[in-house]
Amino acid sequence: MTTVVLSSKIYDDKQLAYVEEYLKTLFKGLMVNIENIEITVDSRIQVVFHGEDEKVALNYLEKEVGLSPISLEALKKFSKVKGYIAKLGVDEILVDIGVIFPKTLGASVPLQQLQAKLADGRKIAMQKMAELYGLTENMPITVKITSLSENHVEAELDETQLATYRRWVKTLFDRLIVLGASQPETWKAIKNARCKSDIITIEPLGLFENAIVCKLGTDAVGLIPKIGKNLPNTKLEVFKPKMILNFLGITSITQAV
Repeated sequence: MTTVVLSSKIYDDKQLAYVEEYLKTLFKGLMVNIENIEITVDSRIQVVFHGEDEKVALNYLEKEVGLSPISLEALKKFSKVKGYIAKLGVDEILVDIGVIFPKTLGASVPLQQLQAKLADGRKIAMQKMAELYGLTENMPITVKITSLSENHVEAELDETQLATYRRWVKTLFDRLIVLGASQPETWKAIKNARCKSDIITIEPLGLFENAIVCKLGTDAVGLIPKIGKNLPNTKLEVFKPKMILNFLGITSITQAV
């Protein structure tokens, strides 16, 4: 019997049905039975399963969804952790990394680190940084632990997260970030809004977080009222590569990579 807590957050207990179907699809062909799925105290997903292929199933979960460390003891310096932005402060971002034992502890990502990695070292305010990169509460973000003690954890953006931002900027496509809805729900909202012709695809950021990739020339901001009315319990943010390039004074896309 294996019990794990996924790194993915859940926003509503009704979403457990989708989680169950997702896991059944992920485990298809494996000798594994799902015993229980429930929501943890920090709104993550605990899964209990058993069978001959438990180890394979565990590897699938770690690769496709990510596992929550739960305990501070599970973290080490340079550990890579999938978390969620919990709070945007004046001089730091607090990231919920799933640590709840021996107490709840988030990871602090200093503004200075964000400036160095995302703004070419420019001393810009957190509010502007959030506007440029669509940073907001419940946004999935992958960090690397740089220091830790029993009362404080500090981190920086992991290279995989930075690579994602670089790729997003390089494509020049606007992205509408949907927080709180599954991919099928997001596609349904797009269809109901009759704006499928403006969309290239949907990139999953988590089980209930997705990035709608807009066609070149489509303004993500303009899609918010159309799609938003079909996703009433979600939060929508935009990622606009041209705004980032203009702000940083980059005239050639090769300079941004």
